[in-house]
Amino acid sequence: MFSRFKKWLFRRIKTLLVRSDGIGYCDEAILEVIHDGKVVERRVARGRCPTNAGFAAVAARVGGIAEDAFTYLAVGTGSTGELATNTTLEAEITTGGLARAAATVTRVTTTVADDTLQLVYEWAATAEHLVRECGAFNLAAAGDMLARKTFGLVTVPNGDHLKLTYKFPFSAA
Repeated sequence: MFSRFKKWLFRRIKTLLVRSDGIGYCDEAILEVIHDGKVVERRVARGRCPTNAGFAAVAARVGGIAEDAFTYLAVGTGSTGELATNTTLEAEITTGGLARAAATVTRVTTTVADDTLQLVYEWAATAEHLVRECGAFNLAAAGDMLARKTFGLVTVPNGDHLKLTYKFPFSAA
């Protein structure tokens, strides 16, 4: 009886904390289209797909090795699924008001006080865009990508706003 429980418990922990490739982590991206101050479309993507380069950069920062902080957000049109080996967005948008930008960086609570890094930015579109992906970066151009998320197609009309909230919890829940 105990053996079955132990196996179940370990499977459950693995499901909650570990990707299929053995890396533990779970992030969340919330994409909102805002028209006249009201959210007209909202997409949420959750998953376990930080990039290999992102893990290396986080390890460097934790260890006191010089590495730029992840404070930039970008969106793009790529629709290929996330991979740990991604180093850039598939097709980053750089025009029409949706270019990569410095986010507002805060810590919020998921399980214990201040255990989640939160990046938020709201763009004002100056052209219509079709958005399918987002990412968090440590530089205004190029740099390391911490993580990437893909969404179903989101249309951002000219004149509307696009708000991205990207959360990176450092907790077991």
